Amino acid sequence: MITAGQLRAARALLALDQRGLAALCGLSVPTIQRMEASAGVIRGNVDSLMKLVAGLDSAGLELIGEGAASERGGRGVPLREPPPAPGGEG
Repeated sequence: MITAGQLRAARALLALDQRGLAALCGLSVPTIQRMEASAGVIRGNVDSLMKLVAGLDSAGLELIGEGAASERGGRGVPLREPPPAPGGEG
């Protein structure tokens, strides 16, 4: 699973705009826009999600599942739990 925020971050790491990511993955720009606008985990049909994952992988981006370690090792930018909102309990 990949969240909309992770997808935007992945695109930024690859220095791609939405059009470039769409071309890389064989998807339409509106499909990428819908995925990035999702709340939480991105939604799409299985074929589109598989194309997205394959495209990111072909560009050298490794998707690491929650609680998993990188298979390749190396450096990364993992996402921790977000800090509590200002003024919120925490």
